[in-house]
Amino acid sequence: MTQFILRLLARLPLRFWHAVGALGGRLAYRFNARYARRLADNLRQSGIAANAADYQRLLRQSAAEIGKGGAEIIPIWLRPYDQVLKLVKDCHGWEHVEAAVSQGKGVLAMTPHLGCFEIVSLYYAARLPMTVLYRPPRQTWLEGVMRAGRGRGQVTLATTDVKGVRALLTALKKGEATGILPDQVASKGEGAWAPFFGRQAYTPTLVARLHQSTGAVPLLMFGERLPRGQGYRIHITPLDADLNGAKEATALQLNQALEALIRQYPAQYLWSYNRYKRPGGVTPPPGE
Repeated sequence: MTQFILRLLARLPLRFWHAVGALGGRLAYRFNARYARRLADNLRQSGIAANAADYQRLLRQSAAEIGKGGAEIIPIWLRPYDQVLKLVKDCHGWEHVEAAVSQGKGVLAMTPHLGCFEIVSLYYAARLPMTVLYRPPRQTWLEGVMRAGRGRGQVTLATTDVKGVRALLTALKKGEATGILPDQVASKGEGAWAPFFGRQAYTPTLVARLHQSTGAVPLLMFGERLPRGQGYRIHITPLDADLNGAKEATALQLNQALEALIRQYPAQYLWSYNRYKRPGGVTPPPGE
């Protein structure tokens, strides 16, 4: 019954969901002290804001955008697939995918916590196969909804474990694409400490390992949220980094490339994400 009601509500315009989400994001910032502190601290220490006024403006915008990101899941997961695809108004950089495919290479599609990362794989998979890593939610009832919403088109979902990594390798060796969050906190033994906006972050090394094993082409992808609920614009750019070096060097270059992208759209980055936490069993970075 709940899913039926949500599917009906999902038909409401994206503009409605973004308005509701923006309000919810601002309320969460006001009334959830722990969440607000992390968001404010991460944005402040990034150094993106030029001055106090710019910082306050970005803080308000970020709270609203984070709320939009939560609310837009309903129409993206629960609307019919063809209607979801119509939300994408433009795509810049698809020629980079075509170039990789023409060479018979796989594509490492890296979608950071920027803009709407849910829309990217659905857009891609309407054209070509993609295997996407995902972490099963703690609420078991939600996994079915998540898999149904994300696993459409030519998407294959793989869990974040050894079996999932094998699925990524298989897809890349077949010349297909894999979807990975490059700014997610890595698990013990799967990352390296590297600066991210001036602070050490335990950065995944999986992207570099997959590239070194398969020769797949690394591409940054994200879905820019257009104003007033108009939809999304997909951006695809080559990764400006050398992934063939030592893990510390590749982690540093990956973070530098992500920083450059985020600086172009700072209000749409998920600054509330606990990017700097230390996973259990991981030795702290030097100086901490």
